[in-house]
Amino acid sequence: MADSPIIAARALIKRYGKLEAVKGIDFAVERARCIGLLGPNGAGKTTTMRMVMGLATVSAGELTVFGVPVQKMDRQTKAKIGLVPQENSLDPDITVSENLAVYGRYYGLSAAVIAEQVPRLLAFMQLQGRASARVIQLSGGMKRRLVIARALIGDPELLILDEPTTGLDPQARVMIWKQLMELKKQGKTLLLTTHYMDEAQRLCDRIIVIDHGEILDEGTPGQLIARHVKGHVFEVQKPLPNGMADGSWDQEDIGDAILYYVQSPPDILNELPDDAVYLHRPANLEDVFLRLTGRKLRET
Repeated sequence: MADSPIIAARALIKRYGKLEAVKGIDFAVERARCIGLLGPNGAGKTTTMRMVMGLATVSAGELTVFGVPVQKMDRQTKAKIGLVPQENSLDPDITVSENLAVYGRYYGLSAAVIAEQVPRLLAFMQLQGRASARVIQLSGGMKRRLVIARALIGDPELLILDEPTTGLDPQARVMIWKQLMELKKQGKTLLLTTHYMDEAQRLCDRIIVIDHGEILDEGTPGQLIARHVKGHVFEVQKPLPNGMADGSWDQEDIGDAILYYVQSPPDILNELPDDAVYLHRPANLEDVFLRLTGRKLRET
């Protein structure tokens, strides 16, 4: 059905021996939406995405993609999914066009369809001038755009993007953002993981924050900001002026400063002493992410 979610998980669990990497999560990915799956390293994001792709078995619970249990997905169903992995994994010994054509043959596309798709996708990702170049001649941003074009060769309904713009310069990131938003307008469904909170805030209709295999919260970027960090942040440097340490404000100690989260800036501005050293800015999704998952460095 058109209004059914593309992905639906219920009490989803994934175990590796005694380790429970995903702990009974529920979520849905609606058609023609961009859903962000955010979390620190080791949170369970990649494991969840591998289960969606059918690359990891479900230990318990239910997971359907296009209404089909993942363990029963056939080749035709899997062909509706395009994957943009973290690593580019392009063939360096053949040309840009040939990389797309080879992938098209993996999808069982006819020569005529491949001949139509390749130039269209190269133009869509602004690579038409590089069709005859070898992959080793491309910049990092060009390679990433080629990987996205490759994921689209089979005209998938669902596009899974695993950190699609990591390591790219701002111009390349903005260009990719623009094209991903265009794909959503075309009716594609996007499932995105990223460590760039500005990227998630710009692209995602809804965000699922996961850590230690559990969903901490979900909602639109605006809903999450309002729920966890109000609308404004005041970063007041230590030592705090007299009257600022009474605990009456929603606050967080980050070591050399205190973050105060307020809905209305005048509320706290009227209370700030003249000698307070502070920075005022709008709250953002990074504030939400750090407040929910903590500020401790994750190495794995």
